[in-house]
Amino acid sequence: MDLPPASAHIVKKLPSHIQRYLSSLTPDEALAFAKRDIENASVASDDDPELYGPLFRNISTFKRSYEWMEWMLKVYIYGEGRKPIFHTPHRTGIYSSEGWFLMLMEENRQFVTKDPEKAHLFYLPYSARQLQMELYVPNSHNLKPLAVFLRDYVNMLAAKYPFWNRTHGSDHFLVACHDWGPYILKEHEELQRNTIKALCNADVSEKIFLAGKDVSLPETTIRQPRRPQRNVGGNRASQRPILAFFAGHRHGRVRPTLLKYWSDKDDDMRIYGPLPNRASRVMSYPQHMKSSKYCICPMGFEVNSPRIVEAIYYECVPVIIADNFVPPLSEVLNWDAFSVTVAEKDIPKLKEILLAIPLRKYLIMQTNVKKVQKHFLWNLQPVPYDLFHMILHSIWLSRLNQIQVPQPS
Repeated sequence: MDLPPASAHIVKKLPSHIQRYLSSLTPDEALAFAKRDIENASVASDDDPELYGPLFRNISTFKRSYEWMEWMLKVYIYGEGRKPIFHTPHRTGIYSSEGWFLMLMEENRQFVTKDPEKAHLFYLPYSARQLQMELYVPNSHNLKPLAVFLRDYVNMLAAKYPFWNRTHGSDHFLVACHDWGPYILKEHEELQRNTIKALCNADVSEKIFLAGKDVSLPETTIRQPRRPQRNVGGNRASQRPILAFFAGHRHGRVRPTLLKYWSDKDDDMRIYGPLPNRASRVMSYPQHMKSSKYCICPMGFEVNSPRIVEAIYYECVPVIIADNFVPPLSEVLNWDAFSVTVAEKDIPKLKEILLAIPLRKYLIMQTNVKKVQKHFLWNLQPVPYDLFHMILHSIWLSRLNQIQVPQPS
């Protein structure tokens, strides 16, 4: 089908003739129309106070893509699946991202459709955390029962509906923050290979998370679900006397090396295992982050760390140490603008690397951390460009990238 010229600018309300035209298209044809318009996006103006250009890889294409998502995207949520594994958000702790997204998606009226024929995306509404709590036998080291459970669930959907088999699962998505999220997909080849996976454990070395297709899910620690933004904020740059801070358990391949070289070695480098009483009596863990220029975010057993988003919440420049990690929302965000990445082999030179960053560059990064913070916040009622919308946009973008745009004849 020959498509008419894309609109010069997408606004909150599309012109009626474009609305009528889009309503006549299949979901894939409508996505192709949107994709072509996004690819031809003109340079964005600076008239949007909600967005700050230096944070983004390409602010113009992000704005256009986000506008299309808000106007057009429809998600079908499968009703199948018994509680508590399905439709039951777990909203506290370090794996809370999957629960918050599940809750806000199921409550949403703008993006959710009850008509699967109109859907651009299909959501598998389970919680990896709840799956672990319900089915894992403690100390068994056996994840197969969890993987078999998911395999059987997907096979049931494929037998009941035409939608999975129509695309072999490529227009379906899942959201899983538990460390085991990638590993419990292994019993279903199409689920592992084709589905859009939003995972906190975004490790490219294991060949399950596929950069460019899958979405790196931010790992957020929420302690009070009714006040998800409690304690957000930090000291100004001039009131951060500590160069670098880390406190946490000594596990995985990176943290023992970090502690070997920097624990109790240098007063500028406040590097601890669990925060000792002598330090916590002076300042709490959040106060340490709010008083540090750089917050060290080393991987644990897996590449992801909740400290990355904690650092952003406390306006401390994150220092990521995890060689195979894809940072969250990196489809659109330019992480070099507000964070530092240090190779695992360079841990012995960590202080040297941080001191080599000019003060002017640090001040810009710290300002950018404060500006990017809004994109990592959960809200009880979602607002534009917050974490719910940013995760959904990354999933939408992955779906959009599947679409082949017809060439003009």
